[in-house]
Formats: sequence, structure tokens, C-alpha cells
Amino acid sequence: MRKRIFLSPPHLGGEESKEVEKAIQSNWIAPAGPATALFENKITAYNQTDYCVAVNSGTAAIHLALIVLGVEKGDEVICPTFTFAGSCNPILYQRAVPVFVDAEKESWCLDPHLLEEAITDRIRLGKKPKAIIVVHLFGMPARMDEILNVAKKYAIPVVEDAAEALGSVYNGQHAGTIGDIGVYSFNGNKIITTSGGGALVSFNKEWIDQARYLSGQARSAVPYYHHESTGYNYQLSNISASIGVGQFSVLNERLKQKRKIFETYQSELKKHNFLFQEENLNTFSNRWITSILMPPKSKKSLNEEIRLVLEAENIESRPLWKPMHLQPVFRHYPNYLSGVAERLFGGGLCLPSGTSLAKEDQEIIIQKLIETAGYTV
Repeated sequence: MRKRIFLSPPHLGGEESKEVEKAIQSNWIAPAGPATALFENKITAYNQTDYCVAVNSGTAAIHLALIVLGVEKGDEVICPTFTFAGSCNPILYQRAVPVFVDAEKESWCLDPHLLEEAITDRIRLGKKPKAIIVVHLFGMPARMDEILNVAKKYAIPVVEDAAEALGSVYNGQHAGTIGDIGVYSFNGNKIITTSGGGALVSFNKEWIDQARYLSGQARSAVPYYHHESTGYNYQLSNISASIGVGQFSVLNERLKQKRKIFETYQSELKKHNFLFQEENLNTFSNRWITSILMPPKSKKSLNEEIRLVLEAENIESRPLWKPMHLQPVFRHYPNYLSGVAERLFGGGLCLPSGTSLAKEDQEIIIQKLIETAGYTV
């Protein structure tokens, strides 16, 4: 059987081992060392923001963002239904209430019109949302101008979940730096990785300082262990950060590779009526994962049939996100739906998009898609 082709595996560039060796030689194995500070500096320099704190996951970063924005028990937080559970689980950590809003058809991100409908309805019910989480899905920037106009109209802060969108740009600004607080993930499957990790960025120093304090178990700056707040073990280890420092040297190359992989899929599959996530005006997606929709009027469950054909060839693919409002754990929470997320889930597929994907392997994947859909290659 062929070697496994993964969806988005880590891709090291060579500098990572040097940076890890530096950390080992300096004996900085514990969290919060010089590599962590250097990694944070690289993030702020790259995305042109002011302040950053590195943490051990994107989910932890979202949790801290909600805390510094004052989200508490009983508060409501708007979140896309078409996303990964890590976007909304932190709402429950705060014993708050997620309010799910559907996607729009082009970018597959949060629908600005439904967002305003949800806000006005929650206000009518006496439950003005405390925050809005926006997800740049699969690296695709959401309609931030429209979303921010709605958010400002009702004075609600915006958390940008840019976990998948490092390197994506909207109207000349990096994804994650457009709202009030931005979040990145450096999980093993992301465009660059620290093995596991995340970061919180903002132009608001007070928020980042508070997040840093909370991420280190809320230990006060005194010689002994003194705690005036509930803290969390969310610090990023110095060793993990050193991997990220090395990974930054290949980020621009990885962006080009991701885009090239997408363009190859698109040029071949569009001929056979497969559909793709569309970039809205003035957006640049890092195309972290190339995701497709089945051709219009194709047979039902074609996406699952293709997934099984690829799996038989030891090729990993994955359905698009199952909407949060369909998840048993979230089914009782308020939602504002248009049917878009359910249609995307029912007819979509994520394709292997790792930057180490060989040209001949991508050709096989394309061939299997076309054949299974009933077209002639």
C-alpha cells in the first residue's frame, strides 16, 4: 500500500532542529523562556500588531480572550455554527451561552446579515451579546468590514479566530489584527507549527498583559507564590516556541506552496463542475486547506463516496465541519440559520493540502475525484 497521504501534516524546513538545540543547550526546557519571547516578537513583527502572548493552544487563546473581555456566567457570545468545536468550547468554559449564526455562501464564514439579525433578536429578549467570535474558516478571511460595522453599531467586541489564517490578508491587514483580539493556532496541522500551541494578539496592552498573567496560573509578581485570581496552565513551552521560531523562516514559502496546491486543484476540478470556497473582494486566503463542494445535481453523498475511494488508496480526506448546532453538546443553544452550513457539511470535502504534497500524489487525488464523480479523466 502507498505511504499515507495526510490532510495537512507538519512540514519542517531545517531551522527548527537548530533552534531546539539552542534551547536544550541553554537548559531552557521549562515554559516561558527566551525562545517564547522571540517567537512572540516574530508574530508581532510579521502581522504588524503591537502585543502578543504565546500559549499552549488556540483554544486556550480564545478562552483567555473571552476572560479579558469580561465574559462571565450567563453572558451570551455569538459564534459561527460552521466551525471547529475549539472555537466555541471556551464559551462553555466561562459558563456562558453560545449563540450560533450561519455562514454566507461565498467565503463560508459568518454571515454579516444574520449576525445583525441575531444581535437585534437577542437584545429584544434582553440578552445583548457580550462578544462576537469570527472564524476565518480554512484560512479564508470573513467579511470583516461588514461584521465590524455591525459590531460597532451595537458596541460588541470582536474576537478573530484566525487559528487557520496566519498569512491571510483582508483589505491590507493580516487576519487576526482586524478585530479587537486575534487568535492563532500552531497545532501540528497548521501552516506553521510549534507541535501544539497558539497565540493571542491585540493592540491593547492591558488585555495581553492580563492574558499573560492568567496563562501562568495568575501568579503575582512577588518572591513567593501568591494568587489573587484563578489562573490557568496555558503557557507555551520554550522548546515548542523554539520550533515556531525555526518555522517562521519558511512561512512565506509555505504560503506560496499552499496557494499553488489550491490553484492546481481548482484548475483541474473546475472543469468538472466542482465548487470552491471563494475569496471576497480585497481578500487573500492562505488556502490552508483546499475544500470543495460536489458538482451541482451530483448524486447524494458523493463526498462520502469520494472519501472512501481515497481512503482505500491510503489518502486522508475529511468532510467539512459538522455545524455546531447539529452537535449533541450544543443542540439546545440559540441559533440563527439559513441552511448554508448544513448544505456545506452535506456536500463538501477537505482535500490533502500539506505543503510536502508531491505533484504526482496530487494528480492521483484529482484523478480519483473525477473518476468517482463519473467524469472521464
